[in-house]
Amino acid sequence: MNPNHPAPIAADLAQPRWRDDLLREYADLGQKLAQTLPCMEWQMQLPWIDAIVQLKKQRGATILAHSYQTPEIFHGVADVTGDSLALAQVAATCESDLIVLCGVHFMAESAKILAPHKTVLIPDPQAGCSLASSITAADVLALRAAHPGVPVVSYVNTSAAVKAESDACCTSANAVQVVEAVAAEFAADAVIFLPDRFLGSWVATQTDVKLILWHGQCEVHEKFTAQQARHTRERFDAKIVAHPECPPEVLAEADFVGSTSAMGKWLAREQPQRVAMITECSMADNLREQFPQVQFIKPCNLCPHMRKITLPNIHAALLHRQFAVEVAPEVAARARRALQRMLAVGRREAA
Repeated sequence: MNPNHPAPIAADLAQPRWRDDLLREYADLGQKLAQTLPCMEWQMQLPWIDAIVQLKKQRGATILAHSYQTPEIFHGVADVTGDSLALAQVAATCESDLIVLCGVHFMAESAKILAPHKTVLIPDPQAGCSLASSITAADVLALRAAHPGVPVVSYVNTSAAVKAESDACCTSANAVQVVEAVAAEFAADAVIFLPDRFLGSWVATQTDVKLILWHGQCEVHEKFTAQQARHTRERFDAKIVAHPECPPEVLAEADFVGSTSAMGKWLAREQPQRVAMITECSMADNLREQFPQVQFIKPCNLCPHMRKITLPNIHAALLHRQFAVEVAPEVAARARRALQRMLAVGRREAA
């Protein structure tokens, strides 16, 4: 056992079980995790996984994990996995009144906004996001003053306060559709798009709506280079799949550009022999089990904020019901309208 992570606290739990019993019970999980974690490492995670599984049953909790969470969380303890919006929607519709959001703080806020009467816990309240911290509500008000009458579309990677000052939210998967729908609704030729300038630049290539961009960027995706993409293609004969938060020169090298959910759909459709997922590393790690025939090639970068979520602090959040996320009711109500406008666009697209 890692000395920095002592054995799970036994309070409120059945007595810890023998290692061989755990290995038998979690044999299927072991096969999944063995693809990405050394044998001894995942076996050392088993007491934590088992403790969390038992405790969430006792608490009646649902654990939601973002696609960038590590495999032992994604496969080991999560009840639902997906992108940030999908997790927030599940929080609103699932039967549990207690939600543990394994992701960064804005994701937990979004879950609380859509599920205001539920308790939403985040295992580490310091799990932030460079995009969310790149803009404030005051910045949005200043943009509105500089561009009167121009509607604002905010990426979901923003704080509740920023969402509250926005007309609509979007994800990387539906950004183009939301921008065009908002422009049409407000009879506007332009839309303020924030905070990711690289995502905004990519959206601008997909629509005739003029975008006024903010200068935020993701500290994970901004680090990728076109040279890395070209080197990976040439050396490994790999297809290049890139997230639109990457710089434009990286996207220009890609065979496919899309959101985390779109990447999985592309893999299912194209079935490449080798692929480089130019996004957060855990995305590829978590897709390996679904696509065992695909060889996943680096490069990738780790998100330091996602790494703040661990099995020990998930257990602690459940055990002590700690780090509940709260959003002021007046802020939540206005942010909810922005999220609901986005969801309405999705319903119209599906109709």
